Amino acid sequence: MATLSWDDADLTVNSVDLSAHVQSVSLTYSADELDETAMGDSTHSRIGGLKDWSISVTFNQDFAASQVDATLFSIVGTTFTVVLKPTSAAVSATNPSFTGSAHFPSYGFGGGVGSLLQATAQFNAAGALTRATS
Repeated sequence: MATLSWDDADLTVNSVDLSAHVQSVSLTYSADELDETAMGDSTHSRIGGLKDWSISVTFNQDFAASQVDATLFSIVGTTFTVVLKPTSAAVSATNPSFTGSAHFPSYGFGGGVGSLLQATAQFNAAGALTRATS
């Protein structure tokens, strides 16, 4: 099993490659847990329900055309495609792509005195998340 250094994440938001500005990124994929326990059962019984996912990102801010601010500001409240890969290499069994239709409810940026100006984003599920290996 290969161990991966998380230093080459590849992130495309609404067809714009913002990878060079990503400081941190995380993907969460889950399913609702539904309790189907009934009278007479002595132990909880659960089944999976609706799936959910989100991608949280901290960007190093950039106000240039077609960069972080221009891309994120224009998509607040909209639905678009987001693609995340562990590395910038081609999609493969060891570098899968995760693609989904996302909703972006809010945009913000900031930092303290003397710190790097950063923008934060959370892209939420607006459709299924797919995992591709080719």
